Amino acid sequence: MSQRRLPSSPPARAAAPGASDTRENQLLAIARRMFARDGYERTSLRDIAEAAHITKAALYYYFPNKEALYERTVLESMQSLVDDVSAAVAAEESPTARISAFMQSSAGVLDLARDRWIAGSRAFREAGGGGQHLAAIALRDQYENLLRQCIAEGVASGEIRAVDPAIAGRFLLSGLNQMTHWHRPDGRLGVTEVMQQFLDMALHGLLVEA
Repeated sequence: MSQRRLPSSPPARAAAPGASDTRENQLLAIARRMFARDGYERTSLRDIAEAAHITKAALYYYFPNKEALYERTVLESMQSLVDDVSAAVAAEESPTARISAFMQSSAGVLDLARDRWIAGSRAFREAGGGGQHLAAIALRDQYENLLRQCIAEGVASGEIRAVDPAIAGRFLLSGLNQMTHWHRPDGRLGVTEVMQQFLDMALHGLLVEA
């Protein structure tokens, strides 16, 4: 009597293309929101796993430690900011136009990705002195030095009076960084509209010309 052949098992189903990337992006979005709300140091991998309704072990599949999350939420965001702002500055010809492009491009990033901006700012302030933090410092310096260079070129060309480029750069960036503390996304003016008023006051002053 011949042995009955059992039907072969169906082939294992492949994961949908991009499914892993989608889940990873969801976890990154959750991490950014929590870093922005609670700070880098006070947010644990367990907190992120619970918010994502997965186990901590499942989170390790995507991110083995919090430093890996730091790299994705902070370093990649800062590199993207530097690239976007550099491209905007390079497209302008005059120093004053480059300063405006720098600030408006930065404001646009804040407007479109507020959680990313706040999370990066908080993580940068709170993180320790590891390799990721040193890389973040290098990107921050590259970003700030670009603005200082634009200001220095404006001074050299005579478009801007003789100011200290470092202090002037900090002055402009302080307005942008403080905006996250008071600006409401649903407010009367958008971030770039506020920045335009900041730039007008910074470049032309408050006093009415006699």
